[in-house]
Amino acid sequence: MSTSISETAQTIFQRAYENRYTWDEFFPGYTADLLFQDDQTTCKVNVVVSAELQSRVEGAEDSQLAEFVNKHLWDIVTHRKHSNFSQAHGKNIFSLGEIDGSGSVEIFVTGESMGSNYRVRGDIISQVSRQMGGLSFTIDTIETLQTEDGYLPTVYKAVFRDATTGNVKANRQHIDSYEKIGKYYIPSRQIINSIDDQGKTRDSVFQFSNINLLSA
Repeated sequence: MSTSISETAQTIFQRAYENRYTWDEFFPGYTADLLFQDDQTTCKVNVVVSAELQSRVEGAEDSQLAEFVNKHLWDIVTHRKHSNFSQAHGKNIFSLGEIDGSGSVEIFVTGESMGSNYRVRGDIISQVSRQMGGLSFTIDTIETLQTEDGYLPTVYKAVFRDATTGNVKANRQHIDSYEKIGKYYIPSRQIINSIDDQGKTRDSVFQFSNINLLSA
């Protein structure tokens, strides 16, 4: 759907927000085997995401690696967790910014989400800019998968900066693939290419297999 400049900033943002793919209240959770590889490590573990959207890693020999993988699972769960618009943004105030050549509309937010700004292209949140403590970041969605229940970002880039100086601390590109299990889309492969502020690169691959939904 194209964006009309006669629409309010809240209407534009709410439509895109509600178009995101999330797991519904009947999501039963799932188990999967995970093969993790980066420039230095290769390991196989089992992962569990419960119906309550709690995650855990089983079979890891290295506790630090288990914590790293579990944090990654938490990121997955956070983005698939459903919350309605009024719960997430009911106390915020939205205002329109510029529209660029691609039709992307800038949305400024004040209120409880002060410090978070967005760009919306059609029915997709194409950019998120936010400051958390001393770090600011901008995430641009490059490609998406349109499901029958909303869109999933499949290629996106993130830039992290020092909030005071504006100096770049890290760049990351994510490439995600999904498998439909039952009625739910579950991550099957995630590739993360990272560059830190010293120019050091790290390529990480999360390959999920044997994905099974838990009993409802």
